[in-house]
Amino acid sequence: MTAKAITNAKRIAFQGAPGAYANLAAREAVGKAEAVAQPSFEDAIEAVKSGDCDLCIIPVENSLMGRIADIHHLLPDSTLHIVGEHFLPIHHQLLGVKGSTLEGIKSVYSQAPALAQVRNIIRKHKWDVHNWFDTAGSARHVAELKDVTAAAVASSLAGELYGLSVLARDVEDEHHNMTRFLIMAREPEDAPNKGKVVTTFVFRVKNIPAALYKAMGGFATNNVNMTKLESYQLGGSFNATQFYADVQGHPDDPAVMRALEELSFFTEKLTILGVYPAHPFRES
Repeated sequence: MTAKAITNAKRIAFQGAPGAYANLAAREAVGKAEAVAQPSFEDAIEAVKSGDCDLCIIPVENSLMGRIADIHHLLPDSTLHIVGEHFLPIHHQLLGVKGSTLEGIKSVYSQAPALAQVRNIIRKHKWDVHNWFDTAGSARHVAELKDVTAAAVASSLAGELYGLSVLARDVEDEHHNMTRFLIMAREPEDAPNKGKVVTTFVFRVKNIPAALYKAMGGFATNNVNMTKLESYQLGGSFNATQFYADVQGHPDDPAVMRALEELSFFTEKLTILGVYPAHPFRES
């Protein structure tokens, strides 16, 4: 069941230039809403907090590169609530201006993670590599250069928006490349306790021996599947660690309820960020 916040949204913010993969994710996840480009994750979040946009869509992890840097620091402090998730297959296109050919390319532009995901074709052709702030931004830059020897690695949407030709399709080294996005709103809207549901929360364990081990025990004894657990330091301290977690199930499920109750015995702070329908990709 799709959240009303998603169904009724008119504007959704994403980080990046028009044509970014987040732009593509916004189109797929909330097709009726206008996708609004923002220069940073903070700006995308602020657009929702200020009321300029109804939702934002934020990438949190990639199947090849792992978690998206800094996002786990931003989400707990954002005051926003997760109302949905979306999995986007990442297919990189090699894009060039009119008149470019694959054989004539000498240099390639893109964001560092994207360049890392297309190493094979770069090594094969021995291209010069240029890091850019954003995949779609690199496509716009190549369009502005009007240089037939320059190419960008970006989405097909970026190619369409900036009038570039596809010189080689799906050039990623691994075709199972997938990015998970969270859809966030100002107000909480928990999914009903039926069907497949994900609960996301952050917690800080007490500074006592074996606190994390004891905190996790409730999920094991209650047979609750924890699909994600990540830690990060707070305020530069090596003694204050916060954990970000996803579990399958609803807080109203007796098993999840018992596990969260046991977790609370060993934590200083526990905050639920969202209870939302699991994306169908999880079943594949």
